Amino acid sequence: MIWQQKKPENMAFEAALDELDAIVNELESGDIPLEDALKKFERGISLARNSQLKLTQAEQRVEILLRADDNAPLTDFEPSHDE
Repeated sequence: MIWQQKKPENMAFEAALDELDAIVNELESGDIPLEDALKKFERGISLARNSQLKLTQAEQRVEILLRADDNAPLTDFEPSHDE
């Protein structure tokens, strides 16, 4: 399967997971040269890290919404870039 090489941070969460799943399947097959496997592994790590960041941000948004006063106005979520 051919994937567009978007930057992981610009990909939808679901698209990143689909690509990561395909990479894992390819790596597990063992049918690719070492150099290609290393490139795919690197891409997979990047996809996994960015997906984890998006999950963390979503959890924070949910936490803020659940914690907020029912009468408080909603504000935009500003993720921290400390991680």
